[in-house]
Amino acid sequence: MKGRVAEVFDSVQGEGLYFGEEQIFVRFFGCNLKCQFCDTHLDRFAEYEPEELLEEIRLYRNNYHSIAFTGGEPLLQKNFLKEILKLTHQASYKNYLETNGTLHNELEEVIDYVDIVAMDLKLPSSTGLKDFWYHHRRFLEVASKKETFLKMVICQSTNEKDIREGLRLIKELNKFLILVLQPNSYEDYEQIKDKLERFKDISRDTNITACIIPQLHKKIGIK
Repeated sequence: MKGRVAEVFDSVQGEGLYFGEEQIFVRFFGCNLKCQFCDTHLDRFAEYEPEELLEEIRLYRNNYHSIAFTGGEPLLQKNFLKEILKLTHQASYKNYLETNGTLHNELEEVIDYVDIVAMDLKLPSSTGLKDFWYHHRRFLEVASKKETFLKMVICQSTNEKDIREGLRLIKELNKFLILVLQPNSYEDYEQIKDKLERFKDISRDTNITACIIPQLHKKIGIK
């Protein structure tokens, strides 16, 4: 079994609740979505056996917070992902899965080996795509077995209807989850600052904890 991996590197987490934590990143090649704000454009990969990838991970020192399996979308390569997660779990690494939150059947097969799920809620007015509410609902049902937080990318195009739909889903399934509102890095922050604050207030009024966290790694100029 071989997996397609675009790169393996160490850096600090730049998004979400664990921003600033040192991690080993394993970036999977390929994604099932084409969001209009996507900032990851991959054009090459290397093929790894699970054991080969584990050996490369072991080249890094062992005091990182966790291994971030990211992409692309890691769950597209579910069988390979499951095998490497098993190996890193057995080696006492903490497994951190970054995902677009749409492949719930695949998540069900790997969730036992995941420690933290960083799940996107893809708002149609942000992505320029159809809605994924059904898939997000099913995904969150599985993800909630483990530590999970949610992320919404906020753009000038993001509308309040989508925010409220996302909040309704959170409240129904797990109202204690923390929601990260992430400004689109391609747009001027000043132009969406008021919208971010308004969406944070709407979340608070719905009794959902939300925070505004930009992409730290882009702010400080690291990978």
